[in-house]
Amino acid sequence: MSAPSTAKEESFDDFYTEVKEIEKRDSVLTPKQQIDRLLRPGSTYFNLNPFEVLQVEPDSSLDEIKKKYRRLSILVHPDKNMEDSERAQQAFEIVNRSWKTLENDDTRKKCLDIYQEAKERTDHMIEQKRKKLKKESRMAEGIPEDDPVKYKHAVYVMTMKLFADMERKRQHLETRDMEERKRKREAEIEQEEQMSLEKEWAKNFEESRQNRVDSWKTFQSGGSKEKKKKKIMGFKPPKPKPESR
Repeated sequence: MSAPSTAKEESFDDFYTEVKEIEKRDSVLTPKQQIDRLLRPGSTYFNLNPFEVLQVEPDSSLDEIKKKYRRLSILVHPDKNMEDSERAQQAFEIVNRSWKTLENDDTRKKCLDIYQEAKERTDHMIEQKRKKLKKESRMAEGIPEDDPVKYKHAVYVMTMKLFADMERKRQHLETRDMEERKRKREAEIEQEEQMSLEKEWAKNFEESRQNRVDSWKTFQSGGSKEKKKKKIMGFKPPKPKPESR
């Protein structure tokens, strides 16, 4: 692992630990702390996880989630934070969006599926670490995730990663869908223009065809008169013979 990556992970771990210590000290936090938490650096990805936003465990009941949602929505409500109403409004919308996600059976199930997959991946990662220790005869050393707190943190990190991956995939599909709709619309416009050109060409051809017919008739009519005129002009009457006496 490179030094920058290690430093980044340590920074994230420190931040996560700090947040959790604050939550442990006061599970509700003050309005300002909640607003800061919801709008902190990296919140775009943190807030993809509705359980994280509402500070509830994935296995919490819907009633428990609803109670936490109500407390949070009151804490960050713009009317309760007039001195910072703009940021409060943003935090309030984040809380509402998370509640709507968990309130719906289908979307809550998807979130629970992501959490379950995160646990399975974490367990697999731990299994691989243990196999490596066993192979190196270092089983006595143990691994960090043997500590329940660190295991929970590992699941949390994996959960956030899966939510982020899902969001990136959604954005990719959305962009591809938009490009496909744009391509189809451009093809439709091109087809409409082609049909318009063909229609205009047919109209012009029909008009020119009639003109050609009329011109031909005029030409034919004029040619016949000219021939008759030539025939008439070309006639010479016989000369009169002198009378014989």
